[in-house]
Amino acid sequence: MAIIDNLKENLLNGQRRALAKAITLVESSRADHQVEAQELLNDILPHTGKSIRLGFTGTPGVGKSTFIEAFGLYLTERGYKVAVLAVDPSSTRTGGSILGDKTRMELLSKDPMAFICPSPSGCTLGGVARRTREAMLLCEAAGYDVVLIETVGVGQSEIAVADMVDMFLLMLSPGGGDELQGIKRGIMELADLVIINKADGDLKPAATRAAADYTSALHLMRPKTTCWTASVVLASALKGEGLEQVWEKIQAFEMAMKESAELDKMRSEQARAWMWSEIHDQLMDAFQTSHPERLAEMEVAVRGRKIPPTAAARGLLKDFLT
Repeated sequence: MAIIDNLKENLLNGQRRALAKAITLVESSRADHQVEAQELLNDILPHTGKSIRLGFTGTPGVGKSTFIEAFGLYLTERGYKVAVLAVDPSSTRTGGSILGDKTRMELLSKDPMAFICPSPSGCTLGGVARRTREAMLLCEAAGYDVVLIETVGVGQSEIAVADMVDMFLLMLSPGGGDELQGIKRGIMELADLVIINKADGDLKPAATRAAADYTSALHLMRPKTTCWTASVVLASALKGEGLEQVWEKIQAFEMAMKESAELDKMRSEQARAWMWSEIHDQLMDAFQTSHPERLAEMEVAVRGRKIPPTAAARGLLKDFLT
């Protein structure tokens, strides 16, 4: 296809417009677009894998977007090309999403060395858009050195983002003490680096205490890999403090993972997990569109307590498989 060949050429030349068009293509649900998207992804695959992939998560209000903008500008000033895939929450009622990251990252969005792409999370657990993995590959093919994925951070299933990035960064606010009890152990266990943001002014002492609390908590957890032990860093996005320390930790992590061959091993396992995730998604799509009338009928029956949910599920699956 001449159109796809042209898009591929422009993408590999680092054109931001081509990257935006390619991401729109892979996010499209149209069957013909999906065929074209898969052709494009197959062609650009040899040009991927050279970026450092970072996942940022944290509760709403912790300052993820502010930190990512400050960190992104810190990197572009040093000659790195930075892509931000910011996943916005979609309404479970209307399906709409805010998609306001370009507004929240106004300075970074104007930086010619940066690319920001907000995507609706839809119904995917963990707030990670279904096509985020493919968008990440497209950013790598376009020559971006660092790919940042900002999750919704609502505590649904952070494993989703951990399964697609090299390094998982957990952002927390100053507090410690009682706040430590509210942090899910599972999320702490996934973290490769904990960043205490807003560590400035009157909050500096609280941030220092929180860092000590989280450091102690990390010592009680088994490291994800033998070549790296998670640690805590203080930072202030508003004052631009701690950004250098965060980048040094990221570089040290990347070097340790490469030298131990853990990075290749992890990415291979992520590719396998991606395949199974796609199988699940495509099966669900096929299931929901195969017998829509029957599905609607059974939903009414289940809501009206006329049939147990398990029996309804078995009946629908039987219809689907025959």
